[in-house]
This record gives sequence, structure tokens and C-alpha cells, in this order.
Amino acid sequence: MSMIDLYRSKRRDAQEAVGCIRDGDRVIVPTGVAEPPTLLEALSSRRRDWRGVTVSQILAMRKYDYLDSTTSEHVRHVALFFGSATRADGQAGWIDFIPNCFSELPSMIERGHVGADIVLSMASPMDAHGYFSISLGADYTLAAIAKARAVVLEVNPNVPFAFGNCHVHISQVTALVESAQPVLEVGLPTIGPVQEAIAHHVADMIDDGATLQIGYGGIPDAVVMQLTDKHDLGVHTEMLGDGILSLIERGIVTNRRKTWMRGKSIATFALGSARLHRFHHRPAIDGGQRHPLAHRSDADCGHARQHQQERC
Repeated sequence: MSMIDLYRSKRRDAQEAVGCIRDGDRVIVPTGVAEPPTLLEALSSRRRDWRGVTVSQILAMRKYDYLDSTTSEHVRHVALFFGSATRADGQAGWIDFIPNCFSELPSMIERGHVGADIVLSMASPMDAHGYFSISLGADYTLAAIAKARAVVLEVNPNVPFAFGNCHVHISQVTALVESAQPVLEVGLPTIGPVQEAIAHHVADMIDDGATLQIGYGGIPDAVVMQLTDKHDLGVHTEMLGDGILSLIERGIVTNRRKTWMRGKSIATFALGSARLHRFHHRPAIDGGQRHPLAHRSDADCGHARQHQQERC
């Protein structure tokens, strides 16, 4: 069977695709904008069909209907991090929380400390070799895919095909749905005088050639804005945002002086604008070197697992 025929055989509507979920299943959803809205809306509409299902995620972006205290015995959210969509319900006591260090989540899934029966994820269109890229949120998702009984992808042409260890083959996919809705964009946070003052002190401590781990928030973005006089910075970070993108575009981030994975920016998820998403779609080769942007699911807090191989 050809890749295209295999793809067609697994194409479903969203309601049918989430039908692979069984009572008691532990569903894993990627970080942030990598969450699949069409699939989570279908799960929400069918939530009373199941009992004891949990949905685990680092950063929920939208408040889907399954986030409902009156149906939590059917589908219950388990937060790996509290954001605006889940914090109030966590404080109310009906959303659970698993304490964790983000960089340890893949190994927690591998050891069974975080269950992964089903994976629901956004993905790029399939390439000629049968691979999808889960570029917007590789993080712990590949570890979950390796453990899951079923993998359901929401394939969207607006999701970039990034390089690195963030690829899923059609043979690993149980079902897929197609969607063309725009990927959710997240704007820069508000930066005030307090954030600027803190950022000034932080920027002074960053030397040329330093490797950065940048998160989301007013202070991190304020720091990035004060690094325009630096040279040959590197990136090995959990999140890729528009602030880091601006440094790459200006040639301030080159990754030339990194001691690990030199020449590449490493990230686990993207959170920002459509321009950011377009930027890391099939990065170009320039000057005989890889573009300074690649994604790996195992990179976080400046560390990468040596046993996982990068696919390029």
C-alpha cells in the first residue's frame, strides 16, 4: 500500500477519530498551541460517552467544554502546569495536578508515572516519505507516542514541518482528521518599567557566545530586547518565541560557540505569531550549514538526551 493510500485509509471525521478512546484511558495532549482544537472539541461533545478518562497537558490554551465540573467523572483534566484555562478550576479542586519538572516528563511517561494510552496532537501535512512533523509541541509528546495504544493527529497545513526529532510516521498513526483553521497566535506580554529594570541587570550578565534558555513572560522578552549588542549567542530552550526569532533574524543568534549541538537552535515547543510558525517551516540551508533552527523533543533547560537521534 502506498503512503497516500495508507493516509486515506486512516482519515476520519473528528467524532469517529476520538472513538478510539476507552473508559479509563489516559489521554496526552501537547503543550500550548500544539493542542488539536478539532479533536478536543469532538472529545468535549462526546465526553459523556466515557467514564474515568483523563486528559493531561502542560499548558492548555483554550477552555474546552470537557473542562466541566459536572462531567468530571466522565473526562477529567490533569494539569502538568496551570495556565489561564485551568488555574481557577485547579484551585476549585476538580482539576488534578501532577508536580513535575518539564525536562523529566518524557522519562516520567516512559516509566509510567504519567499515563499515556492515547495521544491527540496537531501535525503538519505528511511528506513524501510518510512523516508528519509535530513541530509546535514536540516536548513530551514523542515519549507518549512511543507508549500509546492509539495516536490521533489533526493534520493542518498551517503547522510547519520543522526538522529535528519531532517526526511521526504514518505507520504509527491510528487515525487522522484534517483541519485548515489558523494556528492560535500568542502575542508578546506587556513589558513595563519593572520588567525593563530587571532585564537590564540580567542582560549585563550575558556574555557574547552565551547559550540562552528563554521562557514566556514580560521579563524574558524584556531581556531579549536588550541583547541586540551581543554576538554569537546560542539557543537551547524549552520555548521558541518571537523574541528569540528577532535575535536569529538579526544574526545575533548564530549558535557558532555552543559546545553541544553547535550551529543549531534547540527548542521543544513554539509559542508566538504566524510569522514564527512560517519561519521554522522547512528551514533553508545557507552557507553549507544547517539553518540555526531545529526542533528536538528531548531538549529542555539546556540539556538533550544523547540516545535520541535527530532526523534531518
